[in-house]
Amino acid sequence: MAEAGPERERVLEWVERVATFVSEEWGLAPITGRILGWLMACDPPEQTAGEIAEAIGASRASLTSNMQLLTSIRLVRRFRKTGERNVYYRIEDDAWSKVIRQKLAAFTAFERLAEDGLKLGWTGEEQTARIRSARTSIAALAEVLDQAAGDDQPKR
Repeated sequence: MAEAGPERERVLEWVERVATFVSEEWGLAPITGRILGWLMACDPPEQTAGEIAEAIGASRASLTSNMQLLTSIRLVRRFRKTGERNVYYRIEDDAWSKVIRQKLAAFTAFERLAEDGLKLGWTGEEQTARIRSARTSIAALAEVLDQAAGDDQPKR
């Protein structure tokens, strides 16, 4: 027996908030955020394209291109159930850790780029202050994340 959950209207309001966030913060189309939001909240957790389109009020055409994006970056998995012709989609269990790892990799790459910028032969501290600030901020973030990872480790 399925557990009782929030009203569908409240879930769809939350899905719209996810869409707004994804659009404003990540620069992706709102439909991409709606798909992610719906796949995080839907029951059952795997849905056909038709079910997703109906739930979020999207056309199949726009849904298809956005599903290709989400599956290509491995946030959403596409699969068939044994003996069925339907294609199902499900958000990957580690989708958010993938997003975080991708963002961290970008920060790490930028930190190396900033380091290279400091080696260009500047003659004064003022000229390097902005580059050094970027490196300091990224290092501080890395330290916080290292501490958080240490908190996840079993206590001795």
